[in-house]
Amino acid sequence: MEHETRVTVRSYECDSYGHVNNAVYLNYLEYARHMYIRDMGIVLAELRGAGFGILVARLSIDYKRPALTDEELTILTTPIRKGRVGGVLTQRIMRGEELVAEAEVTWVCVDSRGHPARLPAVFDRKELEP
Repeated sequence: MEHETRVTVRSYECDSYGHVNNAVYLNYLEYARHMYIRDMGIVLAELRGAGFGILVARLSIDYKRPALTDEELTILTTPIRKGRVGGVLTQRIMRGEELVAEAEVTWVCVDSRGHPARLPAVFDRKELEP
């Protein structure tokens, strides 16, 4: 399953070259992951209330082309692996048909002490299956 999130580049997200600052892409990717989880019906506040959290354990990003102020970008989030305590997503930032950046994100579920924890039943969803 592929999830789609749209963002519009704001001027203050750009560097002195007029391109989106490389660190801002991480914000775009995180926002898209939050929308992905929300659209599945998972409420992060409820998850935290039950003593669980979701953390990024690893993120690798390849920048392909610059994005500029006022451009509309689409972030495509796709699960590629799911295990007992987490999974791996691929995220592509697109401008139309053009690839702007691509990332692979490893995420894990943790308990209230920050230790890896088996995924709660709320994650038994087809949207998380590769």
